[in-house]
Amino acid sequence: MSGSKPDILWSPHHVDHFVICDSELSLYRIESVGSAETKAGALSLSEETAATLLAINSDTPYMKCVAWYPKHEPECLLAVGQANGRVVLTSLGQSHNTKCKDLMGKEFVPKHARQCNTLAWNPMESNWLAAGLDKHRADFSVLIWDISSKFAPEASIATEKIRLSSGDADSGLVVTKPLYELGQNDACLSLCWLPRDQKLLLAGMHRNLAIFDLRNTSQKMFVNTKAIQGVTVDPHFHDRVASFFEGQVAIWDLRKFEKPVLTLTEQPKPLTKVAWCPTRTGLLATLTRDSNIVRLYDMQHAPTPIGDETEPTIIERSVQPCESVIASFAWHTSSQNRMVAVSTNRAMTDFTVFERISLAWSSTTSLMWACGRHLYECTEEGGEGGAVDQDITTKMRQRAQSRYGHDTAQVWRNHLLAGGDDPQLKSLCILKIWSRGNRGTNSLWCILASRTLSSPPLARRRAGAVGVARTDRRMRCGSTARSGAWRCSCPAGSSAGPEIDVEPFLKSLEQEGEWERAAAVALFNLDIRRAIQILNKGASSEKGDLNLNVVAMALSGYTDEKNSLWREMCSSLRLQLNNPYLCVMFAFLTSEPGAYDAVLYESSVAVRDRVAFACMFLNDSQLPRYIEKLTNEMKEAGNLEGILLTGLTKDGVDLMESYVDRTGDVQTASFCMLKGSPGEVVKDPRVQCWIENYRNLLDAWRFWHKRAEFDIHRSKLDPSSKPLAQVFVSCNFCGKSISYSCSAMPHQGRGFSQYGVSGSPTKSKVTSCPGCRKPLPRCALCLMNMGTPVSSCPGTGKSDEKVDLSKDKKLAQFNNWFTWCHNCRHGGHAGHMLSWFRDHTECPVSACTCKCMQLDTTGNLVPSDSI
Repeated sequence: MSGSKPDILWSPHHVDHFVICDSELSLYRIESVGSAETKAGALSLSEETAATLLAINSDTPYMKCVAWYPKHEPECLLAVGQANGRVVLTSLGQSHNTKCKDLMGKEFVPKHARQCNTLAWNPMESNWLAAGLDKHRADFSVLIWDISSKFAPEASIATEKIRLSSGDADSGLVVTKPLYELGQNDACLSLCWLPRDQKLLLAGMHRNLAIFDLRNTSQKMFVNTKAIQGVTVDPHFHDRVASFFEGQVAIWDLRKFEKPVLTLTEQPKPLTKVAWCPTRTGLLATLTRDSNIVRLYDMQHAPTPIGDETEPTIIERSVQPCESVIASFAWHTSSQNRMVAVSTNRAMTDFTVFERISLAWSSTTSLMWACGRHLYECTEEGGEGGAVDQDITTKMRQRAQSRYGHDTAQVWRNHLLAGGDDPQLKSLCILKIWSRGNRGTNSLWCILASRTLSSPPLARRRAGAVGVARTDRRMRCGSTARSGAWRCSCPAGSSAGPEIDVEPFLKSLEQEGEWERAAAVALFNLDIRRAIQILNKGASSEKGDLNLNVVAMALSGYTDEKNSLWREMCSSLRLQLNNPYLCVMFAFLTSEPGAYDAVLYESSVAVRDRVAFACMFLNDSQLPRYIEKLTNEMKEAGNLEGILLTGLTKDGVDLMESYVDRTGDVQTASFCMLKGSPGEVVKDPRVQCWIENYRNLLDAWRFWHKRAEFDIHRSKLDPSSKPLAQVFVSCNFCGKSISYSCSAMPHQGRGFSQYGVSGSPTKSKVTSCPGCRKPLPRCALCLMNMGTPVSSCPGTGKSDEKVDLSKDKKLAQFNNWFTWCHNCRHGGHAGHMLSWFRDHTECPVSACTCKCMQLDTTGNLVPSDSI
């Protein structure tokens, strides 16, 4: 390498030794910066490593190529190819091995002097050394030497040709008879032995890549190409070879040697080196002339279920080991993704290529990532109740498993299926009961605005009435509008009409243990005695709070005197109560008529209770303003209780959008909008986006049955969403749809049931096209024309795969459907095809080698909702 750029070689024996080759051979040892063996004057390679010079060899001038002996003994033996074609064996440092001493200085001389371009040791037959030389019209360019040979120079070789440039040589150390001679009248630019067979040699000749078999040297396998430089075999895939020409890299598969399987992106400058990473599968590094960047090509293969490999995917990236121009680089033989680069001025850099981190986040919230040879999984600490369990995706998946939203008969159960701990979902389910059978629920504002609010609110009659024990326990709303709005706020169970009986509602609250809320509702209906009874009953219940007795005692001392001590103490101490309903009870009793902000704007109180209170106690000017203000607050907060105010209208979509933005719960949004919204609202792009995202989630969770059930339910509620026919069977002769032709014929009229099994098996089946009467294709397994029921076909296999025609009244049994491979166009009855591919991988048609099942990536998946 005299006058050329330096090259670098890692030792095959020591993981911390490498050689720099240019005008001389320099042996270095790489060490940690803080280690005791690091000497003063060591060359810094990185922040953590330094190189110490161990030996220098200047005995072999005019070096063109160097190869390190692959075996451990002798460990420091190197072969040096010179400009005159000679190959010299030399060593670095002192060796006490006898064999090494015998080989030192041994020369292998070709018949005609010309440059030696490349050297390659045979990894198995370690005595064999292949040398690639320039072209000579009367000589071979590929010579394989046996370093243990004892041949002396032939008499025909002139004496001056066996002299070394440094002086005379012992004639016993000169070998002129190669073991094999290959490639006559040609030039060899690169060489490598093929690991799969020790007798196969791949050579980059002048205009072709040639594979020589030493068992029969008269024949060779070759392919014409310009990419003949730098041939190197992938150490992890022995049939894959890389070579280059100018700025282009060719990847070859020796099993299909006619043309390259891949051609990598052409670089603007000529390439100087390509090398496979020995520790990483499919990673190829390339270096261009006068560049400080090493370009990496990561070739990823996707194996099929049967084991065949598809065309690799190339991921390209670049790394910059140093700032100066790189002359050469070398991968470390054992340290993962580590390389040492040497610049033109012999400055060296120890560099590690960081792996790309491939992150995978599954639809079941499992997080994994791959880095190099390691696969990491993220686990949640703390067990149940952690952040993963609180994630909306986990909640939606659990709800889908419990059929949340699919129970159309008992809508109120949906909030129980969702866990029963979300008050907003509970409120929404209560509203669904009210709106069931009334799709397109009007908003409360519409109800109030459509009628005259003529009667005064109860606030005007509150004075002196709160302390009266009411025996009928019925509340009269002031007008029809107020009554309708109150019924919107009160759950099912209360009687309709201008007189509303709240007693059933109070009893239902008592059964649910909501003592404070029941007492508040009774108090708002001006029945303080009933409120006290509820509190006393709650205190004596099994899980009741004894403090309720204290609250009941405080209520019993109510007086309407403005300056009383009771009113003063309740006003100051009510905020210390933890329960919001107890707090608003005292706020109601101590407030001035018409000033109920402490009740109306208590966010912890259910919206329906606040609206009902407003309908009872606000006047005609206050009530619309309050409803409008509360509606805007609910829309901005995305509170589902606000559906009471907006209805499932456009304003309801705005509210639901805020809810989805805040929680990501597209599941509830989809079911809510489908079940209660009119057609024009369902067609809103936002609603359609929620529905499609939820369908995609069900597919990602492999809940295909539930997604199909959701689609069926959707098509019933929204007929416009029913998809059109996407696949139909057409005749190969006339091109008409077979099923459409059947349905159009008045004397047949059974549509696709002609090809199914509905009805009696004795009915005639159409086995020809109704349009042109040409026979339908035959099943590849039973050889019967399509349209023949599976049960009447001979040799259908196992008895449990036969179809019971008397049980199912569907249009057509799936086992009898037409099915075929989109690649080879062969097929038959679906039941037969499924039975065949349970035990086979190839097409059932003779001489067809199509692997039909591997074309379907989900063919071997099992739905999660059927496990």
